[in-house]
Amino acid sequence: MLSNSSKYAVKAVLFLALHSNEDCKIMVKDISEPINVPQAYIAKLLQELSRANIISSTRGPKGGFYLSETNKAQPIINILKVIDGEKRLTSCMLSLDMCNEKKPCPLHNILSTSRTTILENLRKKTIKELSEDVKKGNSFLPL
Repeated sequence: MLSNSSKYAVKAVLFLALHSNEDCKIMVKDISEPINVPQAYIAKLLQELSRANIISSTRGPKGGFYLSETNKAQPIINILKVIDGEKRLTSCMLSLDMCNEKKPCPLHNILSTSRTTILENLRKKTIKELSEDVKKGNSFLPL
């Protein structure tokens, strides 16, 4: 359901949520190693997220990427929509174009309820909430 790009983007955003703010910006080179993603690849993803106002950035000698409180208030699903588009989240698990409620694929009815629950949770859970879970030790992220 999630592409590698989306997984990398979520890890990068959570890294920023944990380690940055408006006074402490982080350069791409300082993000790529801890989250184990090639620098050029994560740079591209962060630029996309910045253009969509999911994260913030500034140029110059004291520039870099960071999360404002407004950024942190966004739901996790927004990251996934920017990176993969909404269609990937709602498309058929067997990649069948014609799959829908009236003409379901073999997995449709099995996975439909679970997918709905997952998407609803991704809409509700904010970047800040996930990063707070990591800070409290309720979940972990090897950073």
